[in-house]
Amino acid sequence: MSDAALLLAALRKRGQSCAVAESLTGGLLAATMVDVPGASHSFRGGLIVYATDLKATLALVPADLLAERGPVDPDVALAMAQGARERCGADWGISTTGVAGPQSQDGHPPGEAYVAVVGPATSIVHRMHETGDRDQVRGSAVRAALAHALDALG
Repeated sequence: MSDAALLLAALRKRGQSCAVAESLTGGLLAATMVDVPGASHSFRGGLIVYATDLKATLALVPADLLAERGPVDPDVALAMAQGARERCGADWGISTTGVAGPQSQDGHPPGEAYVAVVGPATSIVHRMHETGDRDQVRGSAVRAALAHALDALG
């Protein structure tokens, strides 16, 4: 069983739901979730906030945080996950933000990314440094997000 299937099954068993806010993965995390039959029982939806300004307007990331630190930041990842929870009415929020490459962005190298999980009593963020092309970096971020969400659920 895939991590997405395991996560959705665990959420369903608890009577809980999740939502996502994605930047560098551009919808890949949501697509991975909805590939699972029965995902609608636990997956509420998501926000694709690829542009920095959308992180503030759609995902509720404080504009001053984005101005001070930029979009590739652990606190931005946490705020995105919380924003996904709030905007989608979910128990859990999962987010991805970072640099898929091939160029650096605002001093952050390709492959630097953050995944965050925010739940009823949990907030975790994980920093990643991946090598490879854009698809490899984005795929690694999705796998990390799912793994950390599973860990957070216990």
